[in-house]
Amino acid sequence: MDSLFKILSEKNIQLPGNVTDVLKECKSLTVFNTTDELADASTNGKQNNEFFVKYDIPGKGEYTEAVVHRVKNGISANYTEPYMRRRDPGTMSIADDLPTDKKHFSEKYGFTFSSIQEETFDWLKKQDLACFFYFAGRENIGSVGIAIAPANAAFFAMGLSMLQQILAPQDLEEKTEVKSVIFVAPVFRHTHFDGKQVVVHNRTANVHELYAYNLYPGPSAKKGLYGVLLTQGEKEGWITAHCSAVQSISPYDNITTFMHEGASGGGKSELHQHIIREVDGRVLIGRNRVNGEERFISIPRFCSFRAVADDMALCHPSQQKKNGKLYILDAENAWFVRVDSVKEYGDDPHLEKATISPDKQLLFLNIDTVPQSTALIWDHIMDEPGKPCPNPRVILPRSNVKNIVNHPVGVDIRSFGIRTPMCSRENPSYGIVGLFHILPPALAWLWRLVSPRGHNNPSIVGTGAMESEGVGSYWPFATGKRVTHANLLLDQIVKTPRTTFTLVPNQNIGVWQVGFRPQLLMREYLTRRGVARLRSDQFQPARCSLLGYELNYLTIESSKIPTRFLKVYNQIEVGTDGYDAGAEILQDFFKKELQKYLKEDLYRTGKRIIDACLSNATLEEYNEIIPMSYQYSFSQIEDYEQNNHFI
Repeated sequence: MDSLFKILSEKNIQLPGNVTDVLKECKSLTVFNTTDELADASTNGKQNNEFFVKYDIPGKGEYTEAVVHRVKNGISANYTEPYMRRRDPGTMSIADDLPTDKKHFSEKYGFTFSSIQEETFDWLKKQDLACFFYFAGRENIGSVGIAIAPANAAFFAMGLSMLQQILAPQDLEEKTEVKSVIFVAPVFRHTHFDGKQVVVHNRTANVHELYAYNLYPGPSAKKGLYGVLLTQGEKEGWITAHCSAVQSISPYDNITTFMHEGASGGGKSELHQHIIREVDGRVLIGRNRVNGEERFISIPRFCSFRAVADDMALCHPSQQKKNGKLYILDAENAWFVRVDSVKEYGDDPHLEKATISPDKQLLFLNIDTVPQSTALIWDHIMDEPGKPCPNPRVILPRSNVKNIVNHPVGVDIRSFGIRTPMCSRENPSYGIVGLFHILPPALAWLWRLVSPRGHNNPSIVGTGAMESEGVGSYWPFATGKRVTHANLLLDQIVKTPRTTFTLVPNQNIGVWQVGFRPQLLMREYLTRRGVARLRSDQFQPARCSLLGYELNYLTIESSKIPTRFLKVYNQIEVGTDGYDAGAEILQDFFKKELQKYLKEDLYRTGKRIIDACLSNATLEEYNEIIPMSYQYSFSQIEDYEQNNHFI
């Protein structure tokens, strides 16, 4: 402990007062410099192969939160409660009085945060603690923070140290400002919050404080620090997008950069997957859930691709070039990859290879293991007999990903993913989205305001019904005002006219079960062809205007995609009546969710777009607000900036 404060003093680095008090008064303190050190500590020493993370809960006795195994390819942690194996979307509350549209702590829980804050510090002071410094962000975009957790929860700290780069105290620069802190106190979910996942944000004048009252890294180490980046961007006028990205390379050597956004479960990690062939070499498009029919196509050679980002990307002003494209940079040091789609050996050979024999130790969550075994990403732990956990995860360092891109890239195709349920005439739903659609910029903005969470989401605890994930699909992690982010996104879309927008479903197209193949086939096709080179007769306004333009035909390497996958109303099980009923469900949902954005500080252009949606506008009317043109001039952007006053 003394050596830590000596180093900080020599470097003229000041810790927040409450951090200093906790570290100086705790039972014992271990300062970690590397992820490997935290991996060793995860089982209470490298000599141990199994460790139980447990605490004395007043009134409940000893309680085991997680069982940790040392495995050949890293550390495997499993929670004893199925509830703790997925992110609860209602974890966040705000403790401060700064502007926010989120619930304040006192409003949500019925008592003030200051009392539990002091209890948290008192509890931490009685523990053996682990701490380390991290950088939230990448390439000098972001800020330095410090994590403080019980020493026996080193597996949680290990995950955080992988996601956001761990920094040794001696490597900190002179006069480094500590801008965020995570206090981890898992017992409080039992004593104060009825066993629920809770993360409290307290934005002070100089430091963004996070209080993590649970040990699942999703809402705190992962999305909590995402909130820190969003708060910084909110102040400085930029966003961290909720997206994955790849550079796809066609067999003819042209490169197309895809950025894929969407709510949790919307296909971000899956953008990095390779298309799996059947035994005979064909590619399955989908399976009819009514009659069992299967449809295949043949693609002799797939595109290759280089990974860019998995879940978060910085859209910082310093990266942007005045060429009409949006430029992005991965915001993470490692990826929190969901592997529920890997159900058996061979489902994803590239990811299997990266996780079975990694260059560095990995952290596995919700994977069934025994000490000193090899964690296999298709061995998902059971939530109950016969019911595998829907959210198995592995934290994969960027350095373990082959051919990864480490510099900002300009986005050609910016897609939005939605989990769609089965749709039929008898049971209509919003599962009316074809293989992919082209969106005008105004509609692309609306989809990012509404961000449907969609059908059967595996990542979070939810109802299974369509819900809105909110502006940018990152709203559950943001601390400020919806309209601020709506304006930032609108600015971004208007100023990047050479980035084209698409909409792509996953899971179902009408009555056809398709998994994540639509976005992978879109990647294959648009890498070869590009939206700018689509023939004028190849697309037309969709029957539901919220879906932009639908495709009339699509051919990939001489294999035609049946039109039933492009226009859902062509499916005999759906028809126009089933489609129109589904369109009405989607339109009603949009109209309900968009009411939240009709505020005084919404940009005038944004108000026009929302009013158009509420009036059932045509595509031509959306295009009149923001032109959909590859020749959209920078003088038009300047005109937008000069005239886009508040309402």
